[in-house]
Amino acid sequence: MEWFLANSGMVFSRAGEHLVLALIPMVLGLLISVPLGQLARRNRTLRTLVVTASSLLYTIPSLALFIILPPILGTRILDPLNVVVALTIYAVALLVRAAMDAFDSVDDDLRMAAVAMGFKPAARFLQIDLPLSLPVLFAGLRVVSVSNISLVSVAALLGVGNLGILFTDGLQRAFVTEVVVGIVAILLLALIMDTALVLLEKLLTPWTRASALAARQASEQDAKAGKTIADTHVHAEVER
Repeated sequence: MEWFLANSGMVFSRAGEHLVLALIPMVLGLLISVPLGQLARRNRTLRTLVVTASSLLYTIPSLALFIILPPILGTRILDPLNVVVALTIYAVALLVRAAMDAFDSVDDDLRMAAVAMGFKPAARFLQIDLPLSLPVLFAGLRVVSVSNISLVSVAALLGVGNLGILFTDGLQRAFVTEVVVGIVAILLLALIMDTALVLLEKLLTPWTRASALAARQASEQDAKAGKTIADTHVHAEVER
């Protein structure tokens, strides 16, 4: 604790760098995956290609990807852009499948009703498909957020600033406290991002809360009705 208090400024600075490197690829991955997932959902051949490509991309070791990208992008090995591009690739590999599953979860009857009401394809996508797919899509986003926060720390092996620096520093100096602080900081960062996504999902999907409330009320009413019937049978048995 003393070491953390003495170095809290550095830890928070590394945490900020870590969060940026994890958040930007997640947003970019979402912007790429949503339209790609919609196209793949409507084309069986493209869907097969996308699923296969996403599986292959995610099997590439992160450290190898961080090393391969600089010659391809023309960047320096320490450039944070390498990390952003690499994690965007991983984010797309995960999110494009989540996007396809999310769009598959939308009831086709609702799509047909929207077409019957005169919705154009773009309007139907923005007002029907996308909003109703959000619960499944956010589940994928939560997986990507945790994955990105974990993978960012690997970039510390190349000298890119983030909380992973606490691991490399601590190991070089055989200072376990610094490593423990890094682990706890990354866990807290992942928890904060996951909580933020949960709150954002609730904000963007208010109808799910209404459905859950209606289901709970119906369950309570069924329980009360069952209790009333049971009490009636008990009184009848007593009277006998």
